[in-house]
Amino acid sequence: MKQQLAELFHRRYACHVFEPSRTIAASDLEFVLEAGRLSPSSFGLEHWKFMVVKSPELKQALQAACFQQTQVGTADAVIVILAKLADLHPDSPYIQKLLQREYPGDQLAQALANYRNFHSATDIRAWSVSQCHIAATNMMLAATAVGLDSCAIGGFLPDQVKQVLDIDPAQYEVALILPLGYCAETPHAKRRLPLADLVEYR
Repeated sequence: MKQQLAELFHRRYACHVFEPSRTIAASDLEFVLEAGRLSPSSFGLEHWKFMVVKSPELKQALQAACFQQTQVGTADAVIVILAKLADLHPDSPYIQKLLQREYPGDQLAQALANYRNFHSATDIRAWSVSQCHIAATNMMLAATAVGLDSCAIGGFLPDQVKQVLDIDPAQYEVALILPLGYCAETPHAKRRLPLADLVEYR
């Protein structure tokens, strides 16, 4: 299993041009989305919503909002990962429901108090977006496991993306855009700094 996982890490590739004529099997797309759903999150709050864009017209509009990056327009499916905002308010029904699930019984009151303090001291928008990146990583690895290619797009105009997809800015922030499909280019060898340059033991 360790070797298989290492191979997936090495095989995952940031595809820049997809084969527009090849479609993703529904079961494979659902597998990728399920990997996102099962991802870990702070307080167990599942900060994400996944908007799957298949419409050619919407994909072209999204490409324009992503500085014309071709992977957005050529991908079979584009997953727009939205970070929850309003739902993360301490008094929202969403928070009450999920914290009750994570901290049952007598634990709930203290958990709510802790979360209220955390919420008041935290940049909630940035925090929620960062949590969505955890889900995105798992989704990209899951895509590789079923023979799909992906590309994490962080370069986009958030307001334009929200306008294209009619997203309420009070409810969600755009965390990441994840095109999926079959790559039309030849992947190059993985280029990374050596572990010795990145790790410090103390």
